[in-house]
Amino acid sequence: MPEITMPRLSDTMEDGVVSAWMKQVGDKVTRGEVLAEIETDKALMELEAYEDGVLERIIAEPGARVPIGEPIAIVGDGSGASAATPATQPTSAGSASPAAEAAPVAADPVSGTAGTHAASADIEQDAQPGERKKSSPLARKIARELGVDIATVVGTGPAGRITRQDVEAAHRNMPAAAAAPAPSATSTAAAPASSAGTPAPQSIPASDDYEEIPLTTIQRLSATRLTESKQQAPHIYLTSAIDVTDLLAFRAQINQTLEAAGEGKVSVNDLLVKAVATTLRKNPSVNVSFAGDKLLRHKGIHLGIAVATPAGLLVPVIRDADGKSVSAIATEGRDKATRARDRKLRADEMSGGTFTISNLGMFGIEHFTAVINPPESAILAVGAAADELRLDNGEIVTRKILRVTLSADHRAIDGAVAAQFLSHLKELLETPLRIVT
Repeated sequence: MPEITMPRLSDTMEDGVVSAWMKQVGDKVTRGEVLAEIETDKALMELEAYEDGVLERIIAEPGARVPIGEPIAIVGDGSGASAATPATQPTSAGSASPAAEAAPVAADPVSGTAGTHAASADIEQDAQPGERKKSSPLARKIARELGVDIATVVGTGPAGRITRQDVEAAHRNMPAAAAAPAPSATSTAAAPASSAGTPAPQSIPASDDYEEIPLTTIQRLSATRLTESKQQAPHIYLTSAIDVTDLLAFRAQINQTLEAAGEGKVSVNDLLVKAVATTLRKNPSVNVSFAGDKLLRHKGIHLGIAVATPAGLLVPVIRDADGKSVSAIATEGRDKATRARDRKLRADEMSGGTFTISNLGMFGIEHFTAVINPPESAILAVGAAADELRLDNGEIVTRKILRVTLSADHRAIDGAVAAQFLSHLKELLETPLRIVT
């Protein structure tokens, strides 16, 4: 097949954005040679050529968002015959493509694997006098929910086809009285949902007072998955105040030794990762995923470390963290955090996590709660250590107190189980020598 289609590059990928083409029309390509960079929900990935040939046509220009399986380029023998094959033109990264409208894709809440819902393919033909305009099923559905007469909507899609964005734009421009959607069995029960699976935002009148900033692929997926997490997983929150005075002193001793040996230093977060991994090994009932009528108890302890990047939040995974030394965790953590910010992580380096740690202590945040990262059942929010007064044998002393908050899915983890996990973690952090023994 001469067509190059958008491949599935991660287990949660629904579509991809063509970031850049490494080859231009007319260039010869060799099997395995990099054709383009694709932005997925997790990273920038390289797309390799399937076979030898000549790049005859680029269908998806840089910035275009394309559903999995849709064509993005044509590689032929150089005669140009293949490039004459009609193909669907993807839309820009800021809007859904016609194929995506016809077949919305949703990620499984447990496995994270994307699956395609059955969808109608009855896209109407070009409008003739007295006939309805060409539109997608999703556009017609949203028009009904918003009370928009689709016959009055101007289509901006291929051949004048009406898209979801056209309907929403028409709704925003309607007078306030006319914009109220007609009551229906679905719209009266709940707010209409967007194609991404999140509730549709309320219409905001056009104005010069704000600037529209399209969401990145990561931000779109995060919005969907975190909304699903809050809606589907009943969160419980437990907070523990931990005296880390001795832990900080222990870290200083470790770093002196490592510095003398010419090795990199370890951070408080590295010690936390090791302590959490050790505690999970002792409390396997927290290292689980909820799967409907059963729990999945993970044999491996694979810790996700939340990293803020310009494109959104990424979670590199340190696999089998309980079996690694603190210095090994530190080295791996620095490397993956740097590559996460540069969008150079592979998809497999951000998959398969069983528990996540989110640390905002470096920003001076002392306490917060985090949303569970599905399909995991728990996440630990770590704040900054702060000086607090404590009684020690009747004397008032200053100690470094660190607050951590465990968010747990109550369907999978009972309150007592979560409390026991935090109790064991507190004991380990307050006797830091046990972390490395």
